[in-house]
Amino acid sequence: MENYRPPFEITNEILSYVSSISEKIGRITATSSLEAKPHLRKNNRIRSIHSSLKIEANSLSLGQVRDVINGKTVLGDQKEIQEVKNAYAAYERLSEINPYNIEDLKQFHGTMTRYVVEESGIFRRGEEGVFNGDRCIFVAPPAQFVPRLMDNLFIWMKEAQSSVHPLILSSVFHYELVFIHPFSDGNGRMARLWHTAILSKWKPIFEYVPLESQIDKFQNEYYDAIARCHADGTSTVFIEFMLSQIDKILNDLSVQISEDNELLGECIKKLLAVMEYDTPYTGKTLMGKLGLKSKEGFRRNYLRPAITMNLIRMTIPDKPNSRNQQYVKI
Repeated sequence: MENYRPPFEITNEILSYVSSISEKIGRITATSSLEAKPHLRKNNRIRSIHSSLKIEANSLSLGQVRDVINGKTVLGDQKEIQEVKNAYAAYERLSEINPYNIEDLKQFHGTMTRYVVEESGIFRRGEEGVFNGDRCIFVAPPAQFVPRLMDNLFIWMKEAQSSVHPLILSSVFHYELVFIHPFSDGNGRMARLWHTAILSKWKPIFEYVPLESQIDKFQNEYYDAIARCHADGTSTVFIEFMLSQIDKILNDLSVQISEDNELLGECIKKLLAVMEYDTPYTGKTLMGKLGLKSKEGFRRNYLRPAITMNLIRMTIPDKPNSRNQQYVKI
């Protein structure tokens, strides 16, 4: 196992995606600054956490995840609520991660699984498999091999960071972590967190790119790519899949930033200007602050566009026309 190199090939499709993603990152950073858009950064982080946990069968809605993060009381499964708190604590310290340090991986697994996993922050001692219903579709390497496999992976990472593009390296690590399955639980969450950590060391903007939400949208394809790699014995297909998803999410981010810059005209600028963050307002109160009399004009030109752009949220999203409905700037 000396000088271990994870098996993968650099295909023309991979090179094309690397070029496309690099160009899009360049355009985004040249024309905008997420540092000046705290609402976008926070909203994207919440999306990342919600999606990564949803992939692992956490049933809390996006609104509930947001409320947990904002310190509000949420009625739900306590384990799932703790998972949100743990994930938020981990993602808030994303910039502190040294993705090439195996001890950081264990430490952040401890943060990600605190109070919900018995073997938190340590490699598994038992055998693990991946199940689809009652059927085992993948058996992870024996627990006794995990420390050596992980050591070899991190040795390769440190050596490869100067010669393998971060977009490729992060995808390889993501797949290898899922394959080795070093923890008794939380392997998918850690793989996605570490993928983001590696990319954010290359380009800081990735700290606020909700890659997890893209994986959630194409969850079946995500697992299919992993399964194909298990069968092929190489992570090439998974690299291509992940790069295609990064390429797509950057398109969405460009539109999101563009719409935020324009704010669809002066109406939404005025609406956001009269609202404080995380403070609920009735529609009547907002119309009064804006000096408006037409309820339909308020909804058409101010309220609906702001909700669509995730700039404000409803306190009762399941009942949009409720007489008790309020709106919160996020």
